[in-house]
Amino acid sequence: MTDFQAVADRVEIEALRGEFTDAAMMRDRPRLASLFTPDGVLRMPNIPVEQVGREEILAGGERLQAQWDFFVQNTHPGTIQLDGDTATGRAYIQEIARTLDGRQGLNYAVYHDRYQRTEEGWRFAERVYEVRYLDTSPLAGTAPQSARSSGTGQAPARSFADPASAEQLERTAAALRAGGFAAEILDDAAAARVRIKDLVPEGAGVFTGASETLRLSGIDEDINGSGRYDAIRPRVLAVDRATGADEIRRLVAAPDFVVNSVAAVTETGSLVLASGSGSQIPANGGGAGHAIWIVGAQKVVPDLSTALRRVEEHALPLENARAQAVYGMPSAVNRLLVLNAEPRPGRGTVLLLREAIGY
Repeated sequence: MTDFQAVADRVEIEALRGEFTDAAMMRDRPRLASLFTPDGVLRMPNIPVEQVGREEILAGGERLQAQWDFFVQNTHPGTIQLDGDTATGRAYIQEIARTLDGRQGLNYAVYHDRYQRTEEGWRFAERVYEVRYLDTSPLAGTAPQSARSSGTGQAPARSFADPASAEQLERTAAALRAGGFAAEILDDAAAARVRIKDLVPEGAGVFTGASETLRLSGIDEDINGSGRYDAIRPRVLAVDRATGADEIRRLVAAPDFVVNSVAAVTETGSLVLASGSGSQIPANGGGAGHAIWIVGAQKVVPDLSTALRRVEEHALPLENARAQAVYGMPSAVNRLLVLNAEPRPGRGTVLLLREAIGY
């Protein structure tokens, strides 16, 4: 290798490291993933995370990015040791970040790298992230677009009854997909009724959760009253509750499909379901072979802490009034299910509506 070639290799590898930081800062995850070899590895033992291959690196990055309120990374030059068509090196970084659920901090870390010369140029074969210092004290500053409405010129936060914007729906759908859910954005409940017929085969065993969204949209009647499906809820209502508790439990815990709504969905890709009896929790949590959730646009919230507030401050009072009128007794949040990801690809589908429906 000539001295000139060595210089050129060092310049290209340094540019590769700079490109990584730029792609992270610009939230360009496809570009960041392309900086790795096809079987390249990104490891973050402190988290812990290990992503192998460009597809995993892309999906993991999108999932992480969806959680950010803001993120700043500064990379400083480190060492590079050349060895023909391979090389090793280290880069030193400083980061400040805040997530939408309020986690925040400043850290100093090291990237331990292996590089590979390819037809595309130098690429990361492996990048291992090691944190050397972490400070989780509250950060004094904020990103300009994150400033709250009080005295900042920003519009007041929307109420829990107001539909999300098109941008918020797209951001939520992207975060859900990064977490393994299928996510679709539909115009309204009428479109969801049509889509359900595509997603659920005729004759399938289907359990519907107690949901105003399903009732108001007509989906509840489509499933439980049409005769098209093996509807679980009518069978449950026909069982004597005094003597058939075990039969009811088995029927609702593991149907072919569960169709339901949620109390909230976050822009970071989490679904939140609340229940008084807990009867619908097993099927939604993983017992059902497939799950479909129909979600009105007003249920989109920024983060998990806001989702929990929506449950207590908005959904519970409305459900309590309904329960008093229908059952003569109050409701309560006795069971709470949070789905942060779907580990079985293809199981869970979220139909996000552009209209508000349910509560």
